[in-house]
Amino acid sequence: MTSSRPTVRLRLPSALVVVAVAALVMALLAQGAGPARAASPGEHAAARKAGAPGSLTGYGFDACAAPPQQVMDAWWQESPYSAVGIYIGGSNRLCKDQPELTADWVGKQQRTGWHLLPVQVGPQASCSGYADRMSSDRTVSEQQGRAEAGVAMAGAQALGIGAGSTLYYDLEDYDISQTDCRQAALGFVSGWTKALKASGYRSGVYSNVASAITSLSLADVASHGSYAMPDDIWFAWSNGSPDTRSADWVGSHAWDDHQRIHQYALDVTQTWGGYTLTIDANWLDVGEGSVGTPSKPLCPGVDVDLRRYPTLRPGSHGPAVEAAQCVLRKLRLMKAKASGRYDKATVQAVKKAQRKLDQKQTGKITRRSWVALLARGPQPLLKVGSTGDPVRRLQRALTAALGKRVKVDGAMSRATERAVLSYQRKAGLPATGVVTDEVWDRLNTGR
Repeated sequence: MTSSRPTVRLRLPSALVVVAVAALVMALLAQGAGPARAASPGEHAAARKAGAPGSLTGYGFDACAAPPQQVMDAWWQESPYSAVGIYIGGSNRLCKDQPELTADWVGKQQRTGWHLLPVQVGPQASCSGYADRMSSDRTVSEQQGRAEAGVAMAGAQALGIGAGSTLYYDLEDYDISQTDCRQAALGFVSGWTKALKASGYRSGVYSNVASAITSLSLADVASHGSYAMPDDIWFAWSNGSPDTRSADWVGSHAWDDHQRIHQYALDVTQTWGGYTLTIDANWLDVGEGSVGTPSKPLCPGVDVDLRRYPTLRPGSHGPAVEAAQCVLRKLRLMKAKASGRYDKATVQAVKKAQRKLDQKQTGKITRRSWVALLARGPQPLLKVGSTGDPVRRLQRALTAALGKRVKVDGAMSRATERAVLSYQRKAGLPATGVVTDEVWDRLNTGR
């Protein structure tokens, strides 16, 4: 992680690591294995409360120190990121000087919409090369984990990050084939987790996918119940893939219910809104995830989520006419109910809409008219992870604008982002994948 890098971090699993993991599996099984237990549906979700980072399926970044406010504002408007990692404390925190990281800063980011990932970087594994290391005795290390959780909670509370939030422990690389070291590290995480949960917080652990994350997974599979498992895992695997797939490195099902973060790119330099940062890039699927929910139909019995939005004129009929009439009624441009027949009342309503949209009053619904009508409404900033009715309007308008179907589900996924990028390029706008006022304004003109 950007906060602490005295050791070499895994970028792609090596053959030596694979051999070590195989040996560890055999050792754990010899201790008396239990079957992997899949989390029951909703088991983890039932325990979740409002808090950081909240629910998100989307992009996040972490930098060594909390960026200044003007940088955060610019990156919110133009970058794909919706989450930011912040290093709240710990003896091994690299950037100890954090002038921006205050309760006021935290509050401002949360009000903007940022999802915060609080990270504690304290004692590292007993067999690591760090100056401050945990005990190699499991019993002692578990007590150290409890104590570190207390320090982290105090730091989080001082920043206004309260109960219900997930606090992540940064446990850097160590040799998981060394039994005493591995068991002590697992004990530390167990103590960390128990203390956090006892106080209403959630437990998270960050590490290399082939280090502590693999160790936790194997322990949960081969000796379930021996250690308290964290609620969420955050694994570093610089394979360039923004997803939460972990190949064979995580065999446990304990973190299958929106409980993963993947750090997929390390030490990359990016510029958004004129500000440049060196960051690690992450893909999150946390909380309840960014999942679309069924919406109330715009008009009972009328489907407006069409695969394509064809040109309509007097004499047209069918589902597309019903959809157009429904949208016109929703925008209070037409009083008659959707009939599926393009009659005189529909022509007059379309002309009225075109006059309001500053379009040529032809009475026909062309691509441009469809785009403007479907996009009409509030204009919030949208990026990957956004959900709700504005996303549905965006997805419908993009389907009309691009002439190919964009799935309408109310959740802005990477597929929707690709459609936004395509539209921005065609419209001559900066290709960021972020739906700003400028994008909405262009959609609302139908251009």
